[in-house]
Formats: sequence, C-alpha cells, structure tokens
Amino acid sequence: MTEPPARLAGTGPVRVQPIRVGTVAARTLTAELRRLTGPKSALVVGAHAGSPVLAAALAGTGPTDTLAVVPSAGSGAAELRAQLGQSSHRPGDRVRVLDSLAEVDPVDVIVVAQPLAGSPDAVRAEIEDLAKRLTPGGVLSVAAVAVPGLGGEAAAELGVIALRHGVGSDLVLRNAPPLRVHRLRFSPADTAAAARLAPAYRPSSVPLTRTMHIDSNGVAAAGIALGLAALVRAARPTSRLWLLPALAAAPVAAFFRDPEREVPEDEDAIVAASDGKVLSVERVADSRFGEHEFLRIAVFLSVLDVHVNRAPVAGRVVDHFVTDGGFAAAMKPEAEHNVAAYTVLDTAHGTVVVAQRTGLIARRIVQRAPVGALLAKGERFGLIRFGSRTDVYLPAAAARPLVSVGDRVYGGSTIIARWTA
Repeated sequence: MTEPPARLAGTGPVRVQPIRVGTVAARTLTAELRRLTGPKSALVVGAHAGSPVLAAALAGTGPTDTLAVVPSAGSGAAELRAQLGQSSHRPGDRVRVLDSLAEVDPVDVIVVAQPLAGSPDAVRAEIEDLAKRLTPGGVLSVAAVAVPGLGGEAAAELGVIALRHGVGSDLVLRNAPPLRVHRLRFSPADTAAAARLAPAYRPSSVPLTRTMHIDSNGVAAAGIALGLAALVRAARPTSRLWLLPALAAAPVAAFFRDPEREVPEDEDAIVAASDGKVLSVERVADSRFGEHEFLRIAVFLSVLDVHVNRAPVAGRVVDHFVTDGGFAAAMKPEAEHNVAAYTVLDTAHGTVVVAQRTGLIARRIVQRAPVGALLAKGERFGLIRFGSRTDVYLPAAAARPLVSVGDRVYGGSTIIARWTA
C-alpha cells in the first residue's frame, strides 16, 4: 500500500514521502503496542483507511485499550470514519477518528504512519510537538527512509534525535525502500513498567520456520560468504575454490540462529542470559555496581551454542559500558579480564548486570539496548560473535541460585535463580 503524499493532519510543514510501508515495517512501527500488556492508550498520526500501519495498530490493541487516529491531510476524518465503519473495526469508545492533534489527550504510544521528510528544523518541530502528547515514559515510533540519498535530511535529523532520546532502533530491510524505525522516549520510564512488557519484535531477524530465525548478523555474514564465492568463481572459473566460501555460508548463518523461547511466567524466576554450560556460581563484590555482594552466575558459550543474549529479568537499562582487556579462552578463569560489555539494569529487586565477555575467537560484541530502554524478561538485547561467556550479577541478599557448575542452560527459558526478597 502506498501512503498518499500529504502533510500530517494538524501538524506543521513536515512533508511525508509517498513511500510504501509494508506489513513488516508496519508491524515494526507498532511493536510497542504489542509489547505493552494491560490497558494502554495509543495514537496513530497520518494514516488512512487501508494503511498497513493502521491495520497493525488495530491488531495491537485489545478490548481494554484505546486508539485515536488522526488521518493524513489528504484523507479526511469523515472519509476514514466511513471506511472504518465498513470494516470489522467499527469506531466507538475504543477507536476514535479525530480531526486534528488538538483533540488528542496524552497517550502511552504514538505511531507516525508515514516516513518523514523535510528540513531538519521542520522534523525537529514535528517531533517536539508530538512529544508533548505523550504520557510520562511514553514512546514515539517514527520512521525515515534508510537509503542514502533518499532519506535526505529527515533521516539524519531523526538519527541525531535518537542519540538523545532513542530507546530502540530497527532497520527494516524487507521494505521497498528500506526504512529505519526509531522508538523515542522523552521522559524517564518507571522501572516497574518493564514487568508489563512482552519481549520486543525483531524485524531484522529472518524467519526460517515459526520457531527459528536467523539474526541479521548471520544474514550479512552468509551474504558475504556467497558474494566471495561468486567473485572467486568469476575470477577463476576452472577452479573449485569457490566451493569453500559457498559451503561456509550455511554454517556461518547457523551460528547466528535465533530460536523462539518460552519465557517462564513466574514473576520470581530469573532466566539464563544465554545458552551454554555453567562455569561458576559464586558471591563476588564489585564496587562498580554497588557496595553489597552479588551472586554471579557465569556461562560459557561454545561455537555450537546459540549466541543471542537475553535479559534475565525485566528492568530498565541505566548504564552500558565496555572495559578493555585480553582475549583468553572463555572457559578459563582469566577470561574474567577479557574485553567485556556491561549492561546495567534497574529492577524491582535492585541492580542486575549482564556482562558479555569476549573469548579466544570472539572479538565482536553486539549490544542493542540503549540507556533508558525497558527490557522484558527473556527479551533479546544483543549477541557475541563466536565462542564467549556471559555473566549475570544478581543482588546476593535477594536471589537464590538454582543451577550448579556444569549444568546446561538455555537463554530466556532456563531458570537459573529465584528472587527471595
């Protein structure tokens, strides 16, 4: 469906591009609606009847939620009401079509249905106007074209705004043209709100089956291997050397497999941050995270394990930093001093930390949860390329371990500890 090239109704001179917003991009734009459980309020700006974004927003709201829609200037409110009235989603108390933003009460989530274009000043003014219409801790979801030369100044300006207020960003390659979706938060979220969240949808993972995906890093790595094979075959058509990178593409992609996991609903359960084998369960002191003792559970990941990392508990990211170090084999004690990325979570039970440590082969850590982001328990937040180690730090006085050295755990599903306070 191609969105009509019109201004957002009730807004300033921000233009929207006549860009196709497909179902994947629409689902990404409205992902925050599906994450929030319980009663919530939402606003879709710049939509028209038949818009995939509007359809995704309707699908993402339940009977206890409210949804307001402000149509694009090229699609009047009366027309949208009439068209919605002919569908299975009849406007009423739950779904309201408004004439302008002036009628909007503060909401938990705002979705801009069309990719933004225009000057940096116009984009900045539009974002500031929409931000005023969010409840405290609310999220604004907005997109821009991700192709250099097509996204123009709007894409660059949104990137700058995201550096200050971004709590998540997704590149949607399965759209023509690709879009970059930013989720923005302009006031701190309540840590307790993390317990209401479901794990976020990841559009950059490519689905193979209903329960198995390949992370975008694996798609890129496999693409590089196949591209190299094509180059070798073109350069040396009589040689079979091209088979080496071609055959390597499948196992490289498999390394980045990203399976669906069933996260325990038990509120007191603490889940593994990664797949692997438990290396140690011990009490440690680390003044970087607090003066009290921590229960640290370390897990070694071999090259055969799933390397996607997940949040062990629900919480708000309050810090993220990287420490320098070596590249010792991850199963050895000296790996504690390897290069590591620390994600610090504020939770209802105190400070929880996940350390992503490099290993002998691993040299690349991916962390996708910026400071200020809320993570659901079991939610994907990063990965480590090739053999590595993850450490989970829990307040020792509030947690009881349920695993022992040598146990095999699975990220997002194995209960490694339980809250006791």
